Amino acid sequence: MDKRLFKSILLIITYAVLLVMVLVRLDVVTGTIGYVLGLFRPLIIGFALAFVLNRPCHFFFRLYSRGLGRTRAAGAARPLAVVTSYLALIVVVTAVISFVVPKLAESIQTFILNLSGYITNIQDWLNRLAEYLHLDMKSLDLSSLNQTLENLFKQALGFLSDLGPRLLEFTTGIVSLVVTGVLALVFSIYMLSGKEKLLGQCRRVLRAYVPKKFADPITDVIHLTSDTFTRFVTGQLIEACILGGLCTVGMLFIQPDYAPLIGVTIGASAIIPVAGAYIGAIVSAVLLLMVSPLKALIFLVFLVILQQIEGNVIYPKVVGSSIGLPGLWVLAAVTVGGGLLGLEGVLLSVPVASVLYTLLKRDVRRRLDSQENG
Repeated sequence: MDKRLFKSILLIITYAVLLVMVLVRLDVVTGTIGYVLGLFRPLIIGFALAFVLNRPCHFFFRLYSRGLGRTRAAGAARPLAVVTSYLALIVVVTAVISFVVPKLAESIQTFILNLSGYITNIQDWLNRLAEYLHLDMKSLDLSSLNQTLENLFKQALGFLSDLGPRLLEFTTGIVSLVVTGVLALVFSIYMLSGKEKLLGQCRRVLRAYVPKKFADPITDVIHLTSDTFTRFVTGQLIEACILGGLCTVGMLFIQPDYAPLIGVTIGASAIIPVAGAYIGAIVSAVLLLMVSPLKALIFLVFLVILQQIEGNVIYPKVVGSSIGLPGLWVLAAVTVGGGLLGLEGVLLSVPVASVLYTLLKRDVRRRLDSQENG
């Protein structure tokens, strides 16, 4: 028997046996993967943080490099860029917490204070609807629902106000969280400050242990993945900020006391691809429905118009070209990713599907060109 044929058969049998073992003990395999990922959690979080801050750090690095020129202090451009990036992140987070959180708590408190009136309005609407449709039914008693919702929102508001003291009770969890955060921060600083050196070392290792015919395609896929994820993360964050801000401004003319609450809801939900727009719209519309059905309808019309303007005019101008994935495949990716990994799958499915789609499109084009030339 030919040696190449024998090696191919042996390789196929080995893969088949390993695949069967993985499928039979899938729970053990997933548990092991989860345990390993837990050990590397600080490194993964640090890499994610460095990835998010990479573009701001690059911007500040170019700014400092032009300012310092070829002086002796030119070597400080990279450390200054890293420090400035983290300072900018701290300023943004502090501004959001100091401005949005009090307004958000105030809106929730306003909603709780007016909750009994909203429930009474809903009960009147249901009674009028039953009377208009000549339904033989008793007036719906929503007092128990009123009390339940009041207790629920009071507990939520109390939890937000007492978050600090409550966290102190979980000492072990806090220590673990702090250690993970500190390690992740240290890893991210090292990755940002020594990015060129790390990338160079990774290229050397890849060329040393992987044949050239495989190393070049792997490098190309890594560049494509990095570029796709960068554009996706940047686009989603910018879209969320713009949509949330414009929605808050619009709500000042519809229901001013709910403007921060609904603005934050719409902005936060916009981070989730496809489903986020519907989730934010439904939650916000339900809140406004208790105040006035007309205001809820006006809000939905306003939100649809705002999303069309933001998606067709603002988003392409600010972010540039999209990640290049057709709408049908975006929906399919979100559905499959959500079913497999939940919220993490929804967030990661679109850029992953975009990378696979681009690779498939390149391979199809290459094969068709080779057939035409052949």
